[in-house]
Amino acid sequence: MSQNLKKYLFFLLVFISTSACHKTEKIVEEIPVDSRTPVTVTSVNEGEMQDFLELNATSAFLQKSFVKATSNGYLQSVSTKLGEFVAVNKVLFTLKTKETQGLGNILNGLDSTFKFSGITKISATQSGYIIQLNHQNGDYVQDGEQLAAINEINSFVFLLDLPYELRPYILNQKSVKLTMPDGEILTGTIVQMMPTVDAISQTESVAIKVNANHQIPENLIAKVRIVKKTKMNAISLPKKAILTDETQSNFWVMKLINASTAVKIPIQKGIELGERVEILSPKFQLSDKILVSGNYGLPDTASVKIEKVN
Repeated sequence: MSQNLKKYLFFLLVFISTSACHKTEKIVEEIPVDSRTPVTVTSVNEGEMQDFLELNATSAFLQKSFVKATSNGYLQSVSTKLGEFVAVNKVLFTLKTKETQGLGNILNGLDSTFKFSGITKISATQSGYIIQLNHQNGDYVQDGEQLAAINEINSFVFLLDLPYELRPYILNQKSVKLTMPDGEILTGTIVQMMPTVDAISQTESVAIKVNANHQIPENLIAKVRIVKKTKMNAISLPKKAILTDETQSNFWVMKLINASTAVKIPIQKGIELGERVEILSPKFQLSDKILVSGNYGLPDTASVKIEKVN
């Protein structure tokens, strides 16, 4: 092959390679790039919202009754045990004195048909649970000595330690909601506000009666919801839709004005309930669409692409 032919072939290959590269670059440049931010949008909600706080309340029996010996003597039987529920007038103890035992022997000796036991029965004066049991069979007791203690079932309440400054919020309420540690929710009725305030904590004890279909132990802590304000037709948005600055003094949302454009709208917040926030201003319409994801860091006017509507 001649030297001129080799040069010709070399330049031909260089030309083809260069043309291919320019063609490839041209094709890449022609691929369109979508610069819109993918977002998720939601609608405005209208409904009841409450401003409330939760305080602890502890279950307790306000009254206890004490079962006492009615005379000196020996206990013949004990018909109860710790933790047992006893009804009013149930016989708990039987007692016998030395004098009645001797008198019974004399009377039975005179007339065998005359049955005199000399047994004194001691009964519960209130219904409730046995929380103390001080004696057992055979013990010698003296007149007036305590034999047992009973938590009176009718005195069972939850005691709420209410800060005195919150007193106005509960004065006009007859009932409250109590949440048990296992998630059970009970309705309680406010029956009494104690006439004293704790000197250190400045809290006032509030007695709340509950109607439960099962036994609730003493010293159980429940959550009591104190409602401060209720709005029936509040406009609200999810918390994820609310944006703020570093000082959390200014708040705004990104609102769609068309299918591909969102703008910054300053807002004023109201009640916060769970994952929702009341919007006091501006007055949004139920048809408005607000960004809930992809909204962080967007400029005042942004080009967006809707991927999901909640």
